[in-house]
Amino acid sequence: MAPEEPDRIPPVEPSEPVVDAVVGASRALVAIAARSLGAAGEEVTLPQYRALVVLASRGPQRVVDLAGFLDVTASTATRMCDRLFRKGLIRRQRQTSDRRSVRVSISSAGQELVAAVTRRRRREVQAIVDRMSPGDRDQLVATLRMFAEAAGEVPEQDWSLGWGSADD
Repeated sequence: MAPEEPDRIPPVEPSEPVVDAVVGASRALVAIAARSLGAAGEEVTLPQYRALVVLASRGPQRVVDLAGFLDVTASTATRMCDRLFRKGLIRRQRQTSDRRSVRVSISSAGQELVAAVTRRRRREVQAIVDRMSPGDRDQLVATLRMFAEAAGEVPEQDWSLGWGSADD
């Protein structure tokens, strides 16, 4: 009988350089997001913050639709919304046509949190971008816009100007 091998981490499969570059950039962006969220002073997790961003960018949603945008189960989205509601960051409204259906929207406090975190993130990203040449910045803008569009993200200027506000 052969001796057991210690647990080993399987090697990462080779990938395209573009995938490696995006994964590296995503690590940097997740770190910026975590620092920005932590500095906001609210006890909100990154997934909860993502739910607030979806509500801010796409407007009021049924919880089941929010779950779809977040790629989580409806029960996970419900628990997340319960926590955000208790923190005063979202509002809930039961539908009159179907009392089982609940729509959630971002509250004023939730909008303020998203705005504060976004300002912090923008400042930190600006400091990084300032270290790049103007030509590299232009290339980065075009590339990241294509990437965000392919991922189905709403353009920054659309939701940050308030079309997905809590008053919708």
